[in-house]
Amino acid sequence: MQPNLREVAVKNVEIGSNVTIYQPANVYCCTLQDDVFIGPFVEIQAHTVIGRGTKVQSHTFICEYVSVGENCFIGHGVMFANDMFRDGKPNADRESWARITLGNNVSIGSGASILAVSICDGAVIGAGSVVTKDITQKGVYAGNPARLMRLL
Repeated sequence: MQPNLREVAVKNVEIGSNVTIYQPANVYCCTLQDDVFIGPFVEIQAHTVIGRGTKVQSHTFICEYVSVGENCFIGHGVMFANDMFRDGKPNADRESWARITLGNNVSIGSGASILAVSICDGAVIGAGSVVTKDITQKGVYAGNPARLMRLL
């Protein structure tokens, strides 16, 4: 019996100028603005916008309904999640999923998890951090849950 394989790679993507996508990648139904870099083994799902000049490193997962500002850096293996399993199981209603927003010039270290939040311009998220609440003040945040380490 043949497995049911789906090959997406890059499909239905609005792509700006000078965009680089290293394969293999799974990028679909989203927007990549000018000068965006997408490393290998990245998945970017539908209804997501990656802002001009942003770099997304390998093995990163960006779920649906994420808005990333301009000139951001997203390290290796960063995970975004917007279904918080509020009923103890996955929610099939996409419209009820949270929206994640990153401002401009945000840097996220490798292995961080971003959970249904908003992060202000210029924030720095340390490697391995788990962001569970909105970040409204420019600074360096680290830990699980991520806490302000110092202002910038």
